[in-house]
Amino acid sequence: MLQLVWTVKFLTRPPGTGSILMSAEPHVAVLSGQYLDSHCSSCCGPASSHRLKRCTRCQAIWYCDAACQNRDWFMHKFECTAIQNWASTAPSSELAIPSEAVRCLGRIAWTQRKKGLGSAWSREINAMQSHRPSLSPSVTETHTHLAHSLVRYLGLTSSAGLTEFGVTSAGDLVDMISRASHYFISLLFITNTFTLTSPALTPLGITVSPPFALINHSCDPNAVIVFPRANRSPSKHEPLMQLVALREIRANEEILTAYIDTTLPRMKRQQSLQETYSFDCRCGLCSGQLDLDPRESMWCPKSCGGICPLPTEENNFTRCAQCKSVVSSTEAVLDALRVGQEGLDKANLVQLRDPAKAIQLTSNLIPILISAGLTPSCHPLLALTRLHQSLLISSFQSDMTQDILDETIRMIAKSTAGLSSNLRVGHPVRGVALAELGKALAVDEPAPKANTTAVTFPPSGPQRLKSAYETLVQARNELFIGFGKQNDGGQVGQEIRESIVSLEKEIGVWSQGVRNVIQDIPKPDRNKA
Repeated sequence: MLQLVWTVKFLTRPPGTGSILMSAEPHVAVLSGQYLDSHCSSCCGPASSHRLKRCTRCQAIWYCDAACQNRDWFMHKFECTAIQNWASTAPSSELAIPSEAVRCLGRIAWTQRKKGLGSAWSREINAMQSHRPSLSPSVTETHTHLAHSLVRYLGLTSSAGLTEFGVTSAGDLVDMISRASHYFISLLFITNTFTLTSPALTPLGITVSPPFALINHSCDPNAVIVFPRANRSPSKHEPLMQLVALREIRANEEILTAYIDTTLPRMKRQQSLQETYSFDCRCGLCSGQLDLDPRESMWCPKSCGGICPLPTEENNFTRCAQCKSVVSSTEAVLDALRVGQEGLDKANLVQLRDPAKAIQLTSNLIPILISAGLTPSCHPLLALTRLHQSLLISSFQSDMTQDILDETIRMIAKSTAGLSSNLRVGHPVRGVALAELGKALAVDEPAPKANTTAVTFPPSGPQRLKSAYETLVQARNELFIGFGKQNDGGQVGQEIRESIVSLEKEIGVWSQGVRNVIQDIPKPDRNKA
């Protein structure tokens, strides 16, 4: 994988943890179809107190206000007609809006035509790496389908009409697509493209940014790419991509980010990188520098507190790294791993169309993997826990019961523990997970438990408030790193700061109430003693 190497050369001192290394607006940003009516297609911000304004022509794109609409008109005037034409020939209402991949490529083509094929913008786009020579037949077939969709979306009768967009051959068209493609929710998108996320890391769509595409990959990155959406950034500059240091970076050290989910075990990471980006990772995490990877671990069978590497089909012998006890039930562990992975795949497929079925699958599978001895950081237990947590949160209702709330808190706590073992301190995924745990602990209990001396989780009453406060403080410290110190932790960090202040007041009121009660208790008359 031939890419330019980003290095840091500072005359004073290297950037520290939480430093913003690069900040830029992406060349193109496109929302996924499901977010078109809830987010602005110009700044990509969510609808807040005001309602979004819809384009009266295509009826598909929404904006915060006239200012955002005017800023986007440069591109939407082409897109608007294309969406209308596409909808008029769509076989069903579900297919009336083209995919984000097609809309993204359309915006690239229109911008290149308007700015000129020799413009700096076009040169940056065309300089991004194409993986056409290394594409597998199945991927090439997907690219071909995407190419036909693009021709139709641009309103051309054949690929010959692409000449004005700088595409003179079928190879050029595949290059254009492969420069812009990666797998996201099982669809081929763009190799040099990044997932557009909300400040809380929810995937919203895709972006293309050539400067950020120059950065190489590591499964143990020293930097992350985020969309903090800090208040000090005006909406006209949003969405704003930023490269943030997760640790101090030495002079001349290469800056590396992760292209994939690094909580996955090594084999799955390598498979994902090879299928999507056509290279094998040789970072420290992949080259075996870890004696025991928490992503592939189980608890000691003798409960000494140590962990063991997972058995494999090739080598089912494993023992505790601490007390050296041998795991005897390796076949049962391997069976649980197979069942867990199959169930995870099924739950991921049905989570959108049948959330109840997905919750049923995750609810049944998690206890099986726990009983097999898997640690919270181990795959697929961590993935199932995170999915179960997100499903529970999305199903929250006003009549939420104490049991549902407590189960959700336990799931968030388990996934947070797993993430903390796999990700570096300050990683935004860790910070957001801690923020979710703290916010869940701060939710008013529908039916607080009676005072008890038993140690349980989650706690109840004042102890729960204290736990919420401590968790939110930790979350803020990590968000401060992952979303940039200069951003004050981004939008999520600023929200958590407000939650901390609110809890401090609540805890203060409770503490003052206790003191008042104590003061009102009559003191014994020592003269009568």
